[in-house]
Amino acid sequence: MARLARLYAPNTPQLVQAYFVEALAGPNEATPVEPLDMLSGWLQHCAQEHHVAIHGWALLTDRLVFLATPAQRPGIARLMQAIGRRYATRLKTGRVFEGRYRSALVEPGKWVLPVLVWLDTQPVQHGHVDHAENWPWSSAAYHTGLNLKPNTWATDHADYWELGNTPFERQATFRDLLNESLSANRRQQIEKALFGQWALGDEAFLHNLAPIVSRRITPAKRGRPRKKANLAS
Repeated sequence: MARLARLYAPNTPQLVQAYFVEALAGPNEATPVEPLDMLSGWLQHCAQEHHVAIHGWALLTDRLVFLATPAQRPGIARLMQAIGRRYATRLKTGRVFEGRYRSALVEPGKWVLPVLVWLDTQPVQHGHVDHAENWPWSSAAYHTGLNLKPNTWATDHADYWELGNTPFERQATFRDLLNESLSANRRQQIEKALFGQWALGDEAFLHNLAPIVSRRITPAKRGRPRKKANLAS
């Protein structure tokens, strides 16, 4: 089966996920602080270099996940290539990522905040910590105001700004969203779109997106195409 072309639409955020060929640490091993710190720095540097606005991120021992809006079509691909080169020279040799990275377009106004919650709770979902803010290599502490280090490189999405008129209001509201977490159905919708590399949004969003994207944005219907009726008399 031919590989799907990269899905892209102007000014539309993308959820991106890439697995490492080799995990940074096993399930019962100590947290690999130095490699995770390196990856965090590379994500920051490469995002700025390739003009990709990062809205949320989670670096786990086996994968890299983030939500971002690229200024240009090749921005995310170049970002991933740049991280891969640094990873290969500093942390390992040979292939870095397990296959191609996967991505899904995300509807602003409806799905950006759920995706950010999904992202920031990944360390909890995978058993790294009990509370999302306790994982230093995600945007959870940044979004909830618990990160004491100033962050000048992340770009808040407009949907995050709608959470309140002040940083304290936005942080408190997002903290409530994290505590509420997501329903199993919403998690499944996000993960299904990401795994299939489709667009995540309602019918109106998909309809408006279809003419401007780089390829088909939803799965094709199963089965053979219906035959056209024979109109010959």
